[in-house]
Amino acid sequence: MRISQIAAYRVELPLREGAYKWSGGNEVRVFDSTVVEVSTDAGIVGYGEVCPLGPAYLPAYAEGARVGMAQLAPALLGLDPTQVGVLDRRMDGALRGHPYVKSALDMAFWDILGKAADQPVTALLGGRYGEDFPLYRAISQERPSLMAEMVARYRAEGYTKFQLKVGGTPADDVSRVKECRSALKPRDVLVADANTGWTQHQAIWVADAIRSTDVYIEQPCQTYEECLAVRSHTDRPIVLDEVMDSLTMVSRGVNDRAMDVVNLKISKVGGLTKAREIRDYCVRSGIALTIEDTWGGDIVTAAIAALAHSTPPEYMFSTTDFNSYVTRTIARNAPKRRQGRMKAPTGRGLGIEPRMDVLGKPVFVVG
Repeated sequence: MRISQIAAYRVELPLREGAYKWSGGNEVRVFDSTVVEVSTDAGIVGYGEVCPLGPAYLPAYAEGARVGMAQLAPALLGLDPTQVGVLDRRMDGALRGHPYVKSALDMAFWDILGKAADQPVTALLGGRYGEDFPLYRAISQERPSLMAEMVARYRAEGYTKFQLKVGGTPADDVSRVKECRSALKPRDVLVADANTGWTQHQAIWVADAIRSTDVYIEQPCQTYEECLAVRSHTDRPIVLDEVMDSLTMVSRGVNDRAMDVVNLKISKVGGLTKAREIRDYCVRSGIALTIEDTWGGDIVTAAIAALAHSTPPEYMFSTTDFNSYVTRTIARNAPKRRQGRMKAPTGRGLGIEPRMDVLGKPVFVVG
């Protein structure tokens, strides 16, 4: 089997709540997602998706994903799409860096591998643990009382884990954490995610102010060293996200005891191939995981579900269902939340069928 053609599609994903806000005054109302289609001479077609959280979150942006894929595509034609490790190295050799560009392609290779093997990607990533798994709900940054109302509303829908977008004024953030915690039950999980939004002294001040509150602190500062300083100051459990962008950084964090949880985003590390390596290393090292992506629709959600459902439950800290945040469906048979829980598809590959009527015409075709 050989890769015969690669095409990409652009699709807009409007948010159900109108806007998604996080630290630094950043805001997205419509996500710009890219779906890639990898065709083979055997008639098997695989699909992947990448959706950066705007251009201000990570070194990634939607137009760059499409330009990078068009640059990579000629180097992949004629290769066997089921050799995911070989293709991962090929992409790294053909395009230095830019992991988000490679993520959707790698996702499509896994989709093809699953279809060729007549197995769901979940099985190929390690096997299916249990019937389903719990989800978290991200709460967009708003005034404290409104965020607490949103927490209560989503808790009524079955969610028991919540990620608050903080990283604003420290005093407001303390109010956000305390008001939202008061809206939850004792066993519910609350994460205060600053998305690098605090300076070191602000993060330490907030950590002191919430030291008796049952909450996790996620990515308080911009640099690894600043986060490590906060870690040494507080006994609140720490989640690291933006700075955990490779196996090398995760290994450094494990050695420095810098975090209790790693937020593993598929496109941040370059696709399912590298995400699986990091997941397995974390499990062996006793580090829990939030498994997700920068954003996306039905295809990204299916890939997240495959990786999450194949992770031992005791190390699955949280995951999310991005396709429930947006108004547009781009694939059939995608996983859907049920009372704050979700399960990976059981069909071959990623188990989804893209809606070509929604994707429209490709922005490029190579091959």
